[in-house]
Amino acid sequence: MSSMSPWLSAQLAPTVPPSLAQSVAQTGGDTPFNPFIILGVVVVLIALFLLLYLMTRYRRCPANRILVVSGRVGAQRASKCYHGGGAFVLPLIQEYAYLGLEPMVIEIPLEGALSLNNIRVNVPSTFTVGISTDGVLMNNAAERLLNLNSKQIREQSQDIILGQLRLVIATLSIEEINKDREKFMALINENVAQEVNKIGLELINVNIRDITDESGYIQAIGKRAAAEAINRAKVEVAEQERDGATGEAMANRAKIVNVANESALAEQGKKNAEQQQRVEIARLEADAVVGEVQSKRDREIATAEREAETIAASKTAEQEQRVRVADAEATAKEGENTSQARVAESNAQLGEIQAAARRRAEVAQAQSREAINEAERLAELARLAKEQIAPQEIEKQRIEIAAEAEAERTRRIAKGEADAELARYQAEAKGTQSVLEAKAEGYRQLMEACAERPDVAPTLLLIEQLPALVAEQVKAISNLKIDKITVWDQGTKGDGRNATSDFLSGVVGALPRMHELAKQAGIDLPKAFGKLDEANKNGHLTLVKDDEPDMPPPSDDSTKS
Repeated sequence: MSSMSPWLSAQLAPTVPPSLAQSVAQTGGDTPFNPFIILGVVVVLIALFLLLYLMTRYRRCPANRILVVSGRVGAQRASKCYHGGGAFVLPLIQEYAYLGLEPMVIEIPLEGALSLNNIRVNVPSTFTVGISTDGVLMNNAAERLLNLNSKQIREQSQDIILGQLRLVIATLSIEEINKDREKFMALINENVAQEVNKIGLELINVNIRDITDESGYIQAIGKRAAAEAINRAKVEVAEQERDGATGEAMANRAKIVNVANESALAEQGKKNAEQQQRVEIARLEADAVVGEVQSKRDREIATAEREAETIAASKTAEQEQRVRVADAEATAKEGENTSQARVAESNAQLGEIQAAARRRAEVAQAQSREAINEAERLAELARLAKEQIAPQEIEKQRIEIAAEAEAERTRRIAKGEADAELARYQAEAKGTQSVLEAKAEGYRQLMEACAERPDVAPTLLLIEQLPALVAEQVKAISNLKIDKITVWDQGTKGDGRNATSDFLSGVVGALPRMHELAKQAGIDLPKAFGKLDEANKNGHLTLVKDDEPDMPPPSDDSTKS
């Protein structure tokens, strides 16, 4: 034991705590072996093994992945998903896998999608999707996308998105797709998100790169909008230029008028000052020569001259003022006319531009309307061919097939009826032949039996037909209602007999022979002919009343009659 103690210490050193290893090492030498130490070491080893095993079976879930544990994870569940954290994966009954949360960019090169007004549009777009972290969507992704690579997931998503995008475009017209982009994007997000959620994906972003159509309708709409915007801008520019030119002309006219007014006022003030000065001088001079007559006369003449000069100067000033005012007004009028001419020329140019733009817009609109009418005509022809011509062709074929079937059925029925009629006639012919052969054989035997008396055979044949004749006669009078019978006779003869009694006696006398012949032929006469009395050897006829009469009892009406 002392020799094994160092080895045991070396083996237990990596796994046993230092205190325990030191105590084990110290037990070497003379210390006796302790089994509890070995038991403790075994327990520690088992605990370490279990700890290492549990560490190897614990699976952590990164932030960019989803941990999917499948197998026995609970009642009525196929898998259990974890986003973040971790879980213990039991061996043999459970397994695990990861789903990536990285976004996937899917290119949708949609071309030729049919819109609501039967115009095919091209909508190349880009969709960004990714696996959702919602509980329900994670389970959907685990059931439908687990162990699929990104290419396979992208192909499935592309098919779903392409179908929903075509469905959305089919519910909108070209104008709605081109103008109301917000509604278009909202419908795409709603429909596509609902469908991709079924496989565990969520829609992150939608990018519609361009919207075009094969017929150029959207381009025509854009050109029309651009032309309208350009025309509106040109109209606004022309209006601003017109307002600017008008304002400038009005300002120039006001400036010229104001300058002319101020100049006239300044000249008028100057003339007034000069006039006052001259008047003052003339007054002073007149005061100086008051005493002298000659001076007075000269002064009066000078005064008159000064007044004439003053008046002439005043008239000249007024004339100059009027000329200047007229010149200013003419200049202002000329400026105003020039401004109006420029405005009229600008309006004419604007009208020409508007007419040209309107003409181009109408031509583009007419071309677009012509293309739309052609597309609608083709669509209408296709619809008529589908809804009317195709059903008529189908109905025609159905009628032909039904007529052929009816003719074949009629032929088969006629053939069957003909075969049945032929068979019936053949059977009747065979039956008639058999009856006639039997009658011929019976007649032959009858003739052989009556070979000794040939006159009996016709009588027997007559007796054979007698019941039928009697029955026909009974039918002839069966429906007659006879109240009484009157017999007309010729009267009695010499011996007391008449024709009626002779006829009845003859009939009664013939009945015994008829009964005899019928008996020899083996037939029975009707009960109305009576029966022969076997006890009477003379062959007298006795009418025996049967218990059951041949004819039905008379009704109450016949009894009363």
